[in-house]
Amino acid sequence: MTSSPGALILGGALGSLGAIRSLGRKGVPVAYVTHDNRLPKFSRYVRLFSEWPGPEYPDALEALLGLAERHGLKGWVVLAGADAEMRFLSQNRERLSAVFRVPTPSWDVVRWAYDKHLTYDRAAEIGIGYPRSFYPRSRAELDGIECRFPVILKPTRREARNAFTLAKAWRANDPKALRSLYSRAVELVGADAIVMQEMIPGGGEAQFSYAALWQDGEALASMVAVRTRQYPMEFGYTSSLVRSVENVDVEEAAKRFLRSLDFSGLVEIEFKYDARDDTYNILDVNARIWNWISLGDAVGIDFAYLAWRQAMDLPVEPVRAEGDAVWLHASRDVAAALQERGAGLLTWKSYRRSLAGKRAFGVFAADDPLPAIVENPMLAVRLLTRRVPIMLGTLLRRGEQDDEDAPKADKRAPGA
Repeated sequence: MTSSPGALILGGALGSLGAIRSLGRKGVPVAYVTHDNRLPKFSRYVRLFSEWPGPEYPDALEALLGLAERHGLKGWVVLAGADAEMRFLSQNRERLSAVFRVPTPSWDVVRWAYDKHLTYDRAAEIGIGYPRSFYPRSRAELDGIECRFPVILKPTRREARNAFTLAKAWRANDPKALRSLYSRAVELVGADAIVMQEMIPGGGEAQFSYAALWQDGEALASMVAVRTRQYPMEFGYTSSLVRSVENVDVEEAAKRFLRSLDFSGLVEIEFKYDARDDTYNILDVNARIWNWISLGDAVGIDFAYLAWRQAMDLPVEPVRAEGDAVWLHASRDVAAALQERGAGLLTWKSYRRSLAGKRAFGVFAADDPLPAIVENPMLAVRLLTRRVPIMLGTLLRRGEQDDEDAPKADKRAPGA
């Protein structure tokens, strides 16, 4: 494609769009390859767009290597935009490195981020808080667990697309609801891919993230942010307003976790603050591009460009976030604000105040307007053609199961 090595962004959505703009503005050629969300392809900074079968496809490796050969991408840096792509790059790192520069760490490192069970095991080993968690492998094990309600069910890994993996979490307020939700989750992902957790009180305002670029167990660039609003309000499938903050406790806990892995590359670690015992509990580790990566640009950290320089063996000077800024996904934040307003948690005055400071946008950009123009129409199409059928299929299967479990009427004639 070009004699100048560029960056291939594999999958993702808003974070990938932010990374594409970051790299394109620096003159780095960018290719975007996906099997899913096509919004980033509308960026003026995408020089090559291509679809592929996706990371779960049996011949995915050959498909990506073939694409590289056809388009002359040898020597390009490939960055993961979502979990499945992160796993694919990590597990195939050796073969892919013959063609690409692959900054995603090897699987012996990434597996501690990808699988929540392993994440919490490592946290326990090194003294980092995490939600009280259980891994019931059967209904009998579930019934034997003593816990405080409400609880949530989450997939330990997101390998399939269904109602459970698309949701951030399922909440159960009592044992009856828990048994019902557990049965549905087992049907969708299997008992070995479910974690049950006691729910930590608080919404997005209690959820913090450490975002960074690391090299050999030390930070090259880093920042901390708080999820000021999320949508939906209780279990945010996506952040809608994220603000940069200073939080030493979050930073130190994240550093301890990453040093235990001798980590290198891009990473975002989510924590939730528990006011009951004044602790920060690790929730997720994402060794990939994250949704609000462009917030770094507003506080002096161009994460995607620095990651490209690191992979190209170019100098990267250590840098920390400076100043106060917010990342705003405007269309989702309006919905999130209306939810909070309806719950009596937000006034219009506090809403305006929450937007103060320097801003980075999830979709809108004055120099790259097309993604913002097509976002909502594309979202409507995705809901109608992908998520709604998945949700309906799950409901239909649930109805069929309920029918099977219902007591059968005695059809014998009276006196028979």
